[in-house]
Amino acid sequence: MTRDNAAVLGKLSDSGQMVESPDEDVRGRTVTDSDGEDIGRVEDLLIDESERRVRFLLVAHGGFLGFGETKSFVPVEAVTRVTDDQVFVDQARDRVAGAPVFSPDLADKPDYYASVYGYYGYAPFWGTGYINPGLPPRGHM
Repeated sequence: MTRDNAAVLGKLSDSGQMVESPDEDVRGRTVTDSDGEDIGRVEDLLIDESERRVRFLLVAHGGFLGFGETKSFVPVEAVTRVTDDQVFVDQARDRVAGAPVFSPDLADKPDYYASVYGYYGYAPFWGTGYINPGLPPRGHM
């Protein structure tokens, strides 16, 4: 992805699109870290509008009853397993808490996406040879 052919990413909830099967919609599920600790919840999915692929989870964490929550993106590459009520990621809770904070003003900027991928140590989806992992099947290990 270069500045000239940057993908347009948007929240699934704003797109008018739907997840093919309600069982595959991970929004609202608890995000659990690599140590089994709860991080927060999947608030939304950031999708590549042209390819109709999930690129990031928007994770709300911290705060109390929705007050003081911080939101950050977690690349879909970090997802290791999905169950009926949880999404497991290969990152520690503190790592997700320290990620670049979500800001609607930055969420459509390629440099911001690059900083998120760099922070987590994944190659960005626009890189040469990238293969989209998608979300793993439910219960997959």
